[in-house]
Amino acid sequence: MQAPNGGFRYEEWIGAPESGRKVLAHLALRHPLASEAEWLRRIESGEVFLGEAQAHGEDVLRAGQRLVWARPPWIEPEVPAATAILHEDEDLLAVAKPSGLPTLPGGGAFLDHTLLALVRRRHPEASPMHRLGRGTSGIVLFAPSAGARKPLQAAFQGEGTRKVYRTLCSGRPEAPAFAITAPIGEVPYAPLGLLHAARAGGRPSESRVTVLEYREGASLVEVEILTGRPHQIRIHLAFAGHPLVGDPLYGTGGVPLPGTSALPGDPGYLLHAHQLELAHPRTGEWISLCCQPPPALRTHPPDEG
Repeated sequence: MQAPNGGFRYEEWIGAPESGRKVLAHLALRHPLASEAEWLRRIESGEVFLGEAQAHGEDVLRAGQRLVWARPPWIEPEVPAATAILHEDEDLLAVAKPSGLPTLPGGGAFLDHTLLALVRRRHPEASPMHRLGRGTSGIVLFAPSAGARKPLQAAFQGEGTRKVYRTLCSGRPEAPAFAITAPIGEVPYAPLGLLHAARAGGRPSESRVTVLEYREGASLVEVEILTGRPHQIRIHLAFAGHPLVGDPLYGTGGVPLPGTSALPGDPGYLLHAHQLELAHPRTGEWISLCCQPPPALRTHPPDEG
């Protein structure tokens, strides 16, 4: 039987915008995945604190206070834990993440069952340079130590760095290669409050798409992202009229599907971080990393005969 984790303390500092709210109302507004009734239960169970003092639902928040939810241990969902080291030296660590394994804790369900936790068993100071969605597989880049973090971050964000993905999108794009530049920003979304989606006035974003193979009702494509907005590939291909096959969240136009209550981490689609190219943070040598795609995202050899 799976053992529970060690629990976790979620902390936030109250600022001027939150000052004057009552504790219960603030928590229900800030964390809408749990109902107000559930937050009241947590408060009455003694799990919520203002500083070191137990909080009450009617307590009024003031700027400068520290609000804490001391979440008791819980049993996390099972996840795939098969990872592989793609590159390892004292300056740079590249790891293959399977689909279904979260990169970082989040969503209220995952703490120890994450790629970060697995990597830190080998490199206790490791920190990720980016993250992949839970349903996305492929290359994740880590700084293996605290001292490697800033140089690697500069290299990762440096000119010439390339991030190339593979995915299966719906339909048949008319052009064999095309760019998508729809801006991405936050839009209202009831299950979360706000959600990244295609939005006029959002942050500039660019993806370059190349069709690798046409299939029945779908296309295997390669996508290079020149910006790193949340859920960029899913949003951009949906904006172009070709949502990812099986995506439960984003539909045509790059916005949430009508009537959906899906969360960004919900699985169903195929997306794989296939290639990453960057300058080595210490030597400047150009490094090209590759992670084999799952079978459904590999090109089929032409028929013989």
